[in-house]
Amino acid sequence: MKELEERIAKDGTVKPGDVLKVDSFLNHQCDITLFDHMGAEWARLFEGKHIDKILTIEASGIGIACIAAQHFNNVPVVFAKKTQSINLDGEQYTTKIYSFTKQKTFDVIVGKRFLTKGEHVLLIDDFLANGKALQGLIEICEQAGVVVEGIGIAIEKGFQGGGDKLRKAGYDLQSLAIVQSMDPEEGKVVFA
Repeated sequence: MKELEERIAKDGTVKPGDVLKVDSFLNHQCDITLFDHMGAEWARLFEGKHIDKILTIEASGIGIACIAAQHFNNVPVVFAKKTQSINLDGEQYTTKIYSFTKQKTFDVIVGKRFLTKGEHVLLIDDFLANGKALQGLIEICEQAGVVVEGIGIAIEKGFQGGGDKLRKAGYDLQSLAIVQSMDPEEGKVVFA
């Protein structure tokens, strides 16, 4: 998606350690017009697929998923929580996910009442690096007996291999911007 690539080039910041900061428009401050265009593009890319719900993970995926849901007949958005709280009641699906960004492992939780066996879900997230978060969401989908119809990613770091593994496993993965390489010294991003 050219618009997202241009925004990354203009407002993104490349940091050492394969970090791409896009917090001015994607995952701290949110550009909802851009989110709307991203949702429209995913709707085009997944046209013809039956989607009952969108599943994401807190926190950065929530805003994108909610705006995207409008382009899928306003289907509900379910997000996996990274912390247990007294508000979580009933039975839950759980898994562990290692976060590249946070450099730690989280217990991830979805209430069983929010995913029903046989439903068709679309996974949406802001970043794909090594694919650990998505593998965790897929594991929750398997526990719930729901069908993963596709995976929509805003920015994929293609050089980290997570997307290749998921595509090889047969998932319909559609990334709106795929970063081929980043240079923190020059602040340059090269897209695939």
